[in-house]
Amino acid sequence: MNPAPPEALPPDRLLRRFARLALGFWSGPTRRAAYLFTFGLFACLLLNLGAAVAVNRWNKFFFDALQNKDQRLIALSIGLVAALALVSAAAGVAQLQVRMRFQLRWRQWLTDTLSTRWMEKRRFYQLSVLSLIDNPEARIAEDGRLSIELFVDFATGVVNALITAATFVGVLWIVGGAITLFGVTVPGYLVVAAIIYSALTSFGMLLLGRPLVARVESKASAEADFRYELTRTRENAETIALIGGDEDERVKLAATFAKVAERWKAVIGGQARMLFLSNGNNVLAPVIPLLLGAPKYLAGEMTLGDLMQAAAAFTQVQMALNWLADNALRLADWFASARRVAALDASFDKLDGLAAGAAGASIDLGFSEDGALRLIGLSIAQHDGRVMMADADVRIEPGEKVLVTGDSGTGKSTLIRAMAGLWPWGAGSILRPKDARIAFMPQRPYIPIGTLRAALDYPNDAEPAGDERIGSLLRACGLDHLEPRLDETDNWANILSGGEQQRFAFARVLSKPPDIIIMDEPTSALDEPGQTRMMELLRAEAPGSMVLHVAHRPGLARFHDREIHLKRDDGGPAMVEEAPRGLWKIGARWLTTRR
Repeated sequence: MNPAPPEALPPDRLLRRFARLALGFWSGPTRRAAYLFTFGLFACLLLNLGAAVAVNRWNKFFFDALQNKDQRLIALSIGLVAALALVSAAAGVAQLQVRMRFQLRWRQWLTDTLSTRWMEKRRFYQLSVLSLIDNPEARIAEDGRLSIELFVDFATGVVNALITAATFVGVLWIVGGAITLFGVTVPGYLVVAAIIYSALTSFGMLLLGRPLVARVESKASAEADFRYELTRTRENAETIALIGGDEDERVKLAATFAKVAERWKAVIGGQARMLFLSNGNNVLAPVIPLLLGAPKYLAGEMTLGDLMQAAAAFTQVQMALNWLADNALRLADWFASARRVAALDASFDKLDGLAAGAAGASIDLGFSEDGALRLIGLSIAQHDGRVMMADADVRIEPGEKVLVTGDSGTGKSTLIRAMAGLWPWGAGSILRPKDARIAFMPQRPYIPIGTLRAALDYPNDAEPAGDERIGSLLRACGLDHLEPRLDETDNWANILSGGEQQRFAFARVLSKPPDIIIMDEPTSALDEPGQTRMMELLRAEAPGSMVLHVAHRPGLARFHDREIHLKRDDGGPAMVEEAPRGLWKIGARWLTTRR
């Protein structure tokens, strides 16, 4: 049974976790940049607010001149508005530059933080085994981007709304003055009207927009699943085409997208209701202050300039107070992305907790003092505690070549993963020679996109082999046709056959023979002559390398010094049965074999 996913955590806990994670940008080596961007963005907000206040003052100046038919002041106001336009444009550009650079730098930090946690301790592999979280790559790339970009937008919007509302409430209070209705004097009546009107529209928008949070989060999850299905189809295109699975894959993709469409419809319905209220508000909001100020204007208590200045200030206050409601849909997008990022971060901690096992034990990877590879009391379990292999005690000397055999399900490949540090579940110790270079050869070699020369040197942990060495190894591995193409850039995993890829893996390992070579069915795609050729080359080119070779194909015994056989009795965990040096098990008997 798989553990409960981190997304099952309450939404408020996920948001608190996201806050703790994201605010780490303000500590450590990035804190100086974080504070500089924060203060810079706040300064830009104040500059833009100053420009908006100046434009508001210009309204009074212009309309008073228009009311008085003062041509000189009208001409002057035209020049002033041109200057204000330049200042406003410059302030807007400055704010855009600072805001977007802030978003980029913060996102870069978050992406690096999440990627590091994902890759370290081989969590990227363990998450794929446990299926603890879906689409971690999409959470790092897309949700990480949205969670930061929208957060900066919201923080900027909220701060801007607060200082704008505070500034223009003062303007409304002074310009609008008081009004007497039915013998009752209401001071700052335009301020009261703006607050009441904004409260009503905000309440309506939040009421209609609240269900969007869950709907947008559900839609984002469906979109991620659809992208994953498309990627999986592309990565397995050849196999699907060979077995004629085109139609089945098309049906699956259609079904997956049907979920996307269904959840999109729910979002569209909610957004349509919000748009109905928003469009109505866009028409009413500029008219209401004119209607409220008209009695005082007609009574001669306000000039035309005062009325237009008050109307502009009323609109600014109303927009500021309605900012959250107007951005409810984007707020829902942020909630969804922030929760998905927080769930990914929580899955790393969950994984570390599972690695310790139910009894608080895990496989200890350490160093041996005598240069040998040792398994001491090693037990390997599933993440749920079920033991697959128990109490293994093995010692492999430097230069020894050891074959690991056993029936399917006895844990041969899992033993390899444990030795690589990929599989922490279990108990006991794996001691490796200190500072030993270790190479792993899986059944399906990984060949990165790029040149063949770079792929031969992957990973770059030692001096690259020279051209003469590379050429001789390629010829020895039957890959001489690739020698002229060493510096061509391509996706070689899609060009080379399975057998060519396995022979390429031998050439890569032997170009810089490591101290320890751990192999998991590395000749499964080769015929018998090809397998013999590769194993003979391995013994000839890496005589000092310790080899641990998991395999079940016949004909491999003569290339190894001894055998470790995994067997399971009565459905229990597999046990290690070690053959004497030079003896091989045939049925129930140990027989001497000839090299």
